[in-house]
Order: sequence, then structure tokens, then C-alpha cells
Amino acid sequence: MRYPRLRLAIFIVGCALPLWWLYEAAMSLLGPDPGKILMDRLGLGALTFLLVTLSMTPLQRLTGWSGWIVVRRQLGLWCFAYIVLHILCYLFFILGLDWGQLAVELRKRPYILVGALGFLGLLALAVTSNRYSQRRLGARWKKLHKLVYVILGLGLLHFLWIVRSDLREWAIYAGIGGLLMVLRIPAVARRVPRLVGRRGRVAS
Repeated sequence: MRYPRLRLAIFIVGCALPLWWLYEAAMSLLGPDPGKILMDRLGLGALTFLLVTLSMTPLQRLTGWSGWIVVRRQLGLWCFAYIVLHILCYLFFILGLDWGQLAVELRKRPYILVGALGFLGLLALAVTSNRYSQRRLGARWKKLHKLVYVILGLGLLHFLWIVRSDLREWAIYAGIGGLLMVLRIPAVARRVPRLVGRRGRVAS
């Protein structure tokens, strides 16, 4: 396994944050509605992992270090894991496992549907993130995984719909996401200077 220490560090961070938030909730440190705060933090954690995942290719192009690309899949799977936990919190703390209430929530809060579409997209990417799927799908695998850009848009729209009264935090995430998309434009990518010499093949 390449870069085991980096992989271990990502694993520790990925595990530690939800456990710490759960501890805060159990100790009543998250205010009067700890379930909602926990759900919101997991949602933001998923969006953060998604942005970090998308930053791996620009960082590899910038530095020439192949380690960024090696951990990209791991980061993407953590994004998916946080979304799953985010949804579980919604089902337990907001719906109280009352499935009949879900239809009412969808009518009142259509951003939930936007979030669900993003989850389905992440599910497709997580299921096909293995080497077997890469071999089986061939050229179609890269086309499928470009769905991550649509997922980013859905995630930002979901977030915007929730915090539309205060856009400052959303603007930070959207600005980072927009920059990462601009860096993927071939004409822009070719102009990005490399800080060090290239080591390894640049990922597409």
C-alpha cells in the first residue's frame, strides 16, 4: 500500500470527527437540538470531503506529487460515509423514523429531494470506485465519475436552500467549488505553474 501514513491520517480524521460530535451531543454540549446540529455538521463534513477530494487533481498538477491522487478514492468514500450518517441523523432525529412524514417534508422542503439526488449520485460513484468496476466499465468509468461535478452542484444548491438567510458560509464553500471547477478547464489547467518538478503521470 502506497503512502500508508497519509492514508492512516485521513482514516483517523474521518473517524474522529463524528465520534467527537457524538460525544458532544451525548454530553449536551450542542444546545437544545443536538440531533439537528449533528446532522448539519455531518452534511458540512460531507461537502468538505467532497471539495477536498476534488482538490486532489489540481494539487497533483501543481506539485507533481502522486500522493494526492492515491488518496483521492479514500477521501471520496469518506464523503459518501458522512452523507450516509447525515441521512441517518435526518431519519432518526428529524423524522423520528416516521416514513409517513417524509412525503410531507418533501412537499414543504424540496431541498431534501435535491439532497437525495446528490446521495444517489454519490452512491453510484462509491459502488463503482473499485478496480473491478474500472476494468468492467472501461472508458465509461471516467464518464460516470464526472458525475461528481453534478453532485457538487446539487450539494451546494441543497446547502444554499437551507441557509438562504445567511450566505456568508455558503459563499466560502461555493467559491472554493467554483475555483476547483475553473482549474479543470484545460486552458486554465495548462497555465497553472508547477511548484516542483513532475513526479509521475498527471491525472486527468
